[in-house]
Amino acid sequence: MVLYTLLLIAAAAMSALLTYWVRTTAVAYGIKATPVYGRHLHTKPLPRLGGIAICVTFMTAALVFIPISKVLHLAVSARGYLGILVPVLLIFLMGAYDDVQPLKPKSKIAVQALAAILLYLGGFGIHYFTPLFHSHIGVAIDLPLTIFWVLLITNAFNLIDGLDGLAAGSAMISAVAILIVCLLGHNDLLTYLVVVLLGAIFGFLPFNFYPASIFMGDSGSLFIGFLLSALAMGAGQEVNTKAGVAIPILAFGLPILDVSLAVLRRLIRNRPIFRGDTDHIHHKLLRRGLSHRQAVFVLYAVTSSFVLASLAIVLDDKFLLPVLFALVAAVIIGVQQLHYAEFSAIFRPGGRRRQIITEEAHLRRAAEALPNCADFRSVCQVLQETLQPLGFEGLRLKNLGRDGFPIALFHTLHYNWEGKWFLEWSERKTDDTPWEYSFQLLTNSHPTLGYASFLHMGNRADFRLNAELLAEEFRTALTDAVARAVTRVEAVHQTENNAELNLVRAACRAAD
Repeated sequence: MVLYTLLLIAAAAMSALLTYWVRTTAVAYGIKATPVYGRHLHTKPLPRLGGIAICVTFMTAALVFIPISKVLHLAVSARGYLGILVPVLLIFLMGAYDDVQPLKPKSKIAVQALAAILLYLGGFGIHYFTPLFHSHIGVAIDLPLTIFWVLLITNAFNLIDGLDGLAAGSAMISAVAILIVCLLGHNDLLTYLVVVLLGAIFGFLPFNFYPASIFMGDSGSLFIGFLLSALAMGAGQEVNTKAGVAIPILAFGLPILDVSLAVLRRLIRNRPIFRGDTDHIHHKLLRRGLSHRQAVFVLYAVTSSFVLASLAIVLDDKFLLPVLFALVAAVIIGVQQLHYAEFSAIFRPGGRRRQIITEEAHLRRAAEALPNCADFRSVCQVLQETLQPLGFEGLRLKNLGRDGFPIALFHTLHYNWEGKWFLEWSERKTDDTPWEYSFQLLTNSHPTLGYASFLHMGNRADFRLNAELLAEEFRTALTDAVARAVTRVEAVHQTENNAELNLVRAACRAAD
């Protein structure tokens, strides 16, 4: 334990120094990632090569294990040692390349699958069925399960890396469960590697916690996810079969839950599985009013709950069924509180169920995104992204008033002779008698905002969105967003008028 404590401290110190160096070097050379509007929560470019510090720390400490094992007379096989370090290094190199030159999802999956096969050949895969069946049949089952598990956990940690400190902190908490299982199983190599990983993440976390000054990038999130998936499989072999299956799943409960919800959402919406969105669990918590730090701490608590559940099974596998029942109930309640439209309407009867689910999902996302809009540019972007997939072709806002405002202040909106500001994202002409749904915009501060009209170019049978779906929540959110945008236009216009007036006065004083 003294060795592990010293190792933890040394790894944390080395990781912190390397993270500081990577951050300073990246800033000096301008190697920073620009945030993508609508996907990233940060607003300024930051380095995203923190995974270098984590990986270099881990690999350095892993090499030090060779002389340590000789001094302490530890029996470690070369197959097991190289069986985990070689594929882990492959994943890091792929992630680092992806941070610089983005790879296609299929290419990343292919490399991850190859690394999973190398893990299996190195003895770190799932080997539950091989002893039960003929060797070839067992391998035909265990190898695909190994690949699936590695892909699941590796990409799950990549998906939850959306808030400062979330992926790194959750990985630390999950690693604690694996560490305890390794200690109970007296597996020296696994225990050593888990301690090193904990130290590497711990040294990086202060730089990544909100407000972050550096991100781990794919080189870090994929590396950590892959390594944890491998260590979990190795640790699972140290306990009985039931616990060996349940403990890794529960230890990674949060990332598994998040990736499962993401896949289900995208399948229900008929969207590509690998296309990112802003409906992950951490996004939902932010929309419910939690601050960045509060959302991270809530998810830390969720991860800790899963880890405690896994440790309860380690103590006695009689807790397996009660723990699973309690967690399933908690997950159902938690998902309901997040208000996923795709799941809230899942049991609606009739053939329109899937259609209604899709429409409500788009409108709910619009209602959740509009409160963050402060100008017409962002309002129009949200409406186009959410309503265009439903077959709508444009938006018209009537009676906002021109009043001499420069058209540039209503960016993305166009003004026509009827006194309407309009946005049309279709190449077709929306003047050809489109189906139209209108409602009045009413607020206390702007009692004459006017009307909003949504245009649909299909047949009447295709005009699926109705008054029930354009619920009060969506109309209120749009009204408030338009009011804020108008207020901003008025403020900018007033500022410009004041500036012009000051210039005139200065010119007059100069003439005098």
